[in-house]
Amino acid sequence: MRPLRLDLAGFTVFREPTTIDFTDADFFALVGPTGSGKSTVLDAICFALYGTVPRWGGVRGIANALAPSAVEARVRLVFDSAGSRYVATRVVRRDSRGNVKTGNAGLQRMPDGFDVTKLDTGMSPEDLGEALAGTPADMEAAVLTAVGLPYEQFTSCVVLPQGQFADFLHAKPATRQQILVNLLGLGVYERVQQAATGRAVGAEAQLAAVNQVLQGLTDADEETLTAATEHVDAMHRLADDVRAAVPELERARAAADAAAARLTALDGELAELDRIHPPADVAAVARAVTDARAVAAETVAAVTLAEEREEKVRGELASAGDPTLLRLLLQAHTERDRVAAEAEALGSGLTSAEVDHTAALAALDRARADAERAALELEAARKAYQEAQTADRAAALRGHLTAGAPCPVCEQEVHVVPAVPAGSAVTAAEAAGHTARTTADAAAKVLTERERAARALERDLDRARARHDQLAAALSELDARLVDSPGPAALRRELATLDKLRGQLDQAGTAVRTARESSRRARTGVEAAEERVRLAGREFDTARDRIARLGPPAADRDDLAAAWEVLRDWARREADRRRADRVDAASAVAEARAAADTVAAGITALFTAAGVPAGSETGRSGTDPVAAAAVAVVAAEAEQRRLAQRREQAEQLLQKRVEHERAARTARSLAGHLRANNFERWLLAEALDLLVDGASRILRELTGGQYELTHDKGEFYVVDQHDAGLRRGVRTLSGGETFQASLALALALSEQLAGLSTTTASLESILLDEGFGTLDVATLDTVAATLETLAARGDRMVGVVTHVPALAERVPVRYEVSKDARTARVERIG
Repeated sequence: MRPLRLDLAGFTVFREPTTIDFTDADFFALVGPTGSGKSTVLDAICFALYGTVPRWGGVRGIANALAPSAVEARVRLVFDSAGSRYVATRVVRRDSRGNVKTGNAGLQRMPDGFDVTKLDTGMSPEDLGEALAGTPADMEAAVLTAVGLPYEQFTSCVVLPQGQFADFLHAKPATRQQILVNLLGLGVYERVQQAATGRAVGAEAQLAAVNQVLQGLTDADEETLTAATEHVDAMHRLADDVRAAVPELERARAAADAAAARLTALDGELAELDRIHPPADVAAVARAVTDARAVAAETVAAVTLAEEREEKVRGELASAGDPTLLRLLLQAHTERDRVAAEAEALGSGLTSAEVDHTAALAALDRARADAERAALELEAARKAYQEAQTADRAAALRGHLTAGAPCPVCEQEVHVVPAVPAGSAVTAAEAAGHTARTTADAAAKVLTERERAARALERDLDRARARHDQLAAALSELDARLVDSPGPAALRRELATLDKLRGQLDQAGTAVRTARESSRRARTGVEAAEERVRLAGREFDTARDRIARLGPPAADRDDLAAAWEVLRDWARREADRRRADRVDAASAVAEARAAADTVAAGITALFTAAGVPAGSETGRSGTDPVAAAAVAVVAAEAEQRRLAQRREQAEQLLQKRVEHERAARTARSLAGHLRANNFERWLLAEALDLLVDGASRILRELTGGQYELTHDKGEFYVVDQHDAGLRRGVRTLSGGETFQASLALALALSEQLAGLSTTTASLESILLDEGFGTLDVATLDTVAATLETLAARGDRMVGVVTHVPALAERVPVRYEVSKDARTARVERIG
């Protein structure tokens, strides 16, 4: 997998749309301050392919893809892999509830020679090529096919992120073996072994099926085939003999059928004649019609009388007057009496109310005079009090003193209030003022009550006068309506007469309905009697029609009883004559059937002699012996052909059995050679030896000849040449030494994969994000030279993430990553 172009928008620190072009960057470095987003570029490559990033902790960390406050993140990666060009796209969105989910994911194989710069021209997804995956669920298998590595192995061999650089070095033997199987394409041998096993199972199953069929073909020999041929000849002779005997059988059967038909015809005529029986009530049916017609005539006359009576009463009722008008006049009389009584009662009350109102007005005038006198007396009392206070100021001042309170004049505490002198006028004036005020208040209260009573009486008087006027108007209107009325008593007599006539009309109507119902029932009775006569006539016609071919005598339909008697006597005579003829017809049938059975027995003997068991049935009536013989011929010929085909089939199956046995042996042998614990294990051991040899060479260069790599039973060890060749586990190495050993393995794996792999998959790029700051100057120079040599070969891309200026300066292409308060940016240099 070799990245060509990476497009980011809203992805972690890259809020704004950003494009990174790797088209001709064989050896590049991502440089910039800590936290600027250098490692995010490698994260985006992993995310576009696999939907996750190592430092996120799995798919559930997908929310980390969104830049803060962003609602959507888009990543698109264009890459080459195994000679094909692909574009992987992933879109992550945040919904209204804050949940982050993958909104879109897809992988497409782009057309050959596609120019990645055209992606900026607004192309539609359909223009990008063949769709290999369109959902997140489809992406895993599609990316695995395109890249050749699952996510865990991709981050161990291609993108080596921070904290996981030494995963391949420290991996368990089984994990490392699976990585090599995927990288080298050794799974093809397992698939070949599985296919060979499947072919062996299929060949063995076909062999078992052939043997089973051959067991059922043991009768397909020459002797059986010869016997079948002789049987065919015998059946042909049987068919010829049967065809010669059939005409005689047909003649005998025809004679028997004719005799049986004559006997059947006689039996049918006898049955028809025996069914001629007159109905028992045929005479009563005729009398019932006459009686029903007489009753119907009587009911018609009764209906006419009832209708005439009803019409007479209806005329009398029409000339008696309008009952509605009479009732309205009677109601008007009643209403006039009620209004007059109410007006008279209201007139008496109105006089009394006027007297009460006049008295209330007089009492109101008296109360007003009393209130005015009380007010004058109160004003005189006030003046007398003021004059007394002026005359005796000291006495007035004593009224304002309170024991224990300060004096309002000298502000000294008053211990005892002096008594008012007995001759003071203030006390008498104060008492007179109090009496005057009490009198004035009582007079004002009486005045208020009498004003309220006067207003209430005036309102009642106004309402009574208005109601009296209304009653007077209504009484005048009723008197005008009743000017021409004969009076209540006369009106009641006229209404009684009308009620009597209506009662008589109802009785007449009931009589009409009763008469009509009786007439309807009488007509129904006539129709029923006439229907019975028609049915009896139809029954006679039906009975006579059944025997019309026998020539019955003529019939008089006007007298059904006599007609039935004549027909019955004739039927009895004809039945007696046919019973005598039936005896001779039965004898003729027996003789004809005996002759046909004799001929049929001869034909049956032909089938028996030919060895056909079904030949005993061919002589029976309704069975065609010629057809039976032809069936025997066809069956014999079919059996002969079947045996010939089975013999040919057996010969072909014997040849196929040999072929299946050979195919099964070959497939089983190939599957045994390619078992995973044999051939594949040997290949993995050889590949691991070559890998460790190449890594040791690179490690010696990186460490100045101090360390070499070796392996034993799948585990990696280092040999320390500075310590007498001591071998120790790779987990005992320091951080810098671990980086050197891991880098040596990664570079060796990248170098040797193309030569070791059995497929088109290869590590076309290696992206390092780890550990350069732990190296000393000399080792760093060696690492840089090694990476330069690897990149100079031109068959793979080498990318590093570094903070070390000495290393960055030696890389021909640098991508400087910077970040401000809004977004991260990438600028290519070189």
